[in-house]
Amino acid sequence: MEFKDYYQILGVDRSATDEEIKKAYRKLARKYHPDVSKAKDAEARMQEINEAYEVLRDPQKRAAYDRLGSGYRSGQEFRPPPDWDAGFEFSYGPFGRESAFSDFFNTLFGGFGRRASGFRTRGEDHHAKIFIDLEDAFRGATRTVSLQVPQIDERGRLMTRGRTLQVQIPKGIREGQLIRLAGQGTAGLGGGPAGDLYLEVHFKPHPLYRVDGRDLYLTFPVAPWEAALGATVKAPTPAGAVEVRIPAGSQSGRKLRLRGKGIPADPPGDLYLVLDIVLPPAETERAREFYRNMARELAFNPRRAMGV
Repeated sequence: MEFKDYYQILGVDRSATDEEIKKAYRKLARKYHPDVSKAKDAEARMQEINEAYEVLRDPQKRAAYDRLGSGYRSGQEFRPPPDWDAGFEFSYGPFGRESAFSDFFNTLFGGFGRRASGFRTRGEDHHAKIFIDLEDAFRGATRTVSLQVPQIDERGRLMTRGRTLQVQIPKGIREGQLIRLAGQGTAGLGGGPAGDLYLEVHFKPHPLYRVDGRDLYLTFPVAPWEAALGATVKAPTPAGAVEVRIPAGSQSGRKLRLRGKGIPADPPGDLYLVLDIVLPPAETERAREFYRNMARELAFNPRRAMGV
């Protein structure tokens, strides 16, 4: 997918005001509208111009585009980095529709809502991506969430204002789940009800656990003798340490399943310990002699199955 420079398409600077963007669009629309233009590519150019204007005239889309696109050039191969939109609040419902614009537009903005018309109209729903600690899913918590809300100031320039909310994180929440804050979206028109704010929850990277749905995975180090002979050892879980039996003859990569030790739910997720056999360092002459004796006594070839 190629990056589109919407400022270049409209022929305006990135610092252009809202009025300058409107003037540039009207000028290009008069030039390339298929009903008046004789250019062979008039229809394609007009669609490109409309797409650029759709983004740059909207404070929320424009702020998202500015945050993402400052380091890219027009036509450059492009994939949006993960979580590029985290912490920004957009008029962006959880059930968006794709438009007739380019794949580039739909990848970034396919879910952004459009304002409805009418005397008494419900306000738009907003969407924001937030990150929480994994431990919050085990206990539940009340957290302060700070968001950036794009808007146009009195001089027609794009700006963002901060917004802080107290959010109740329910126990058992999962990656990608939405928290609905009723009435925290755009105010309604003509006395209509306000829209809602949907917070899409993601977990911060954890030093121990990897999350997969309700399940957790933990790379669990074991000593060679624990793996070879079997052992009972303590293993961490988000709810506290538990005793785990390492079966004799275990190899690296073996998974031990701890039922119900994953994210709370009905039924709860599981915790998988992925065994990782860790060798003691041969830092002393005594340790090196131990390894030499082991090599002689065991005569072990880990590559035997390869025929070498």
